[in-house]
Amino acid sequence: MSSPHNPGTTTSALHWHPKVAVTAQTTEAEPWPAAQVQALFDMPFMALMFHAQTVHHAYWPAADIELATLLSVKTGGCPENCGYCPQSAAYDTGVKADKLMDVAEVVRAAQAAKAAGASRFCMGAAWRAPKDRDIAQVSAMIAAVKALGLESCATLGMLAPHQAQALGDAGLDYYNHNLDTGPDYYRDVVSTRQYQERLDTLAHVRAAGIRVCCGGIVGMGETPVDRAALLAQLANMQPYPESVPINSLVRVPGTPLADSEPVDPLDFVRVIAVARIVMPKARIRLSAGRQQLGEAVQTLCFMAGANSIFYGDKLLVTGNPEADSDAKLLAKLGLASLTAAA
Repeated sequence: MSSPHNPGTTTSALHWHPKVAVTAQTTEAEPWPAAQVQALFDMPFMALMFHAQTVHHAYWPAADIELATLLSVKTGGCPENCGYCPQSAAYDTGVKADKLMDVAEVVRAAQAAKAAGASRFCMGAAWRAPKDRDIAQVSAMIAAVKALGLESCATLGMLAPHQAQALGDAGLDYYNHNLDTGPDYYRDVVSTRQYQERLDTLAHVRAAGIRVCCGGIVGMGETPVDRAALLAQLANMQPYPESVPINSLVRVPGTPLADSEPVDPLDFVRVIAVARIVMPKARIRLSAGRQQLGEAVQTLCFMAGANSIFYGDKLLVTGNPEADSDAKLLAKLGLASLTAAA
């Protein structure tokens, strides 16, 4: 009997290497114990890549890449102290606090994103939690973006149940709220909120009928065990997120994590591969930090199962490869992007 987690295999142990055995679940509803996720990380690199490609090709067209554009609709001044974030008011990073953009500005940006090939438009605001009046303004943005034929996504911080419902009523397709890292390491990254608060917001989003975009950041000083714990946390959500952004830390001067040791590129690829295996139906998004990865590592990430990227020269306030560079890379690899509705 083949397994959804490991297509084309039986439910017996998978022996990729004499010292490695990974047991296949028989249904997607079965949990992924952290130890089993860690066993995937411990596989020989080439065997892990083969395994990830097998899962990816069983669930997704090989050349299907989603292009999403991310716009900061309210920049800077966030009261949270996330150690990686240049928009925190706690750090001197040169990022100025701005007011919420008006709808017309957002529409112009969304039109440009669609013209450049994006099919999803994401709006980010540097809030700990929005006020109800903010939700009303963002709802108008969502309606305008949807009218252009684009999928809509928002990341606004923590939400109360009624706020999530209001966004759902406005037609929001996805809400992004990253867990950042595993639960045990989280307190070393941010102390102004609790891990459970992140999970609570995700529950409110689900209850409102909005699809979930949730992932993490690699390179914040976490251990491989923390990375496995993050992916186990995500994979064991019922259901797991439809969209999973995997970020490589962009080390911004002025933030506490600016001096973090860069992650070995192949270790980053491993995170993509394991995410693909444990969440086979999710869009695995190669997100922040692509500029520093280079074409060869990005190619390995696509081979490992990444099938979505942020498209455009800026992600909120940090750099991103230019659209022309991305288009050339995708063409060289024979990858085709989704297109927005006409």
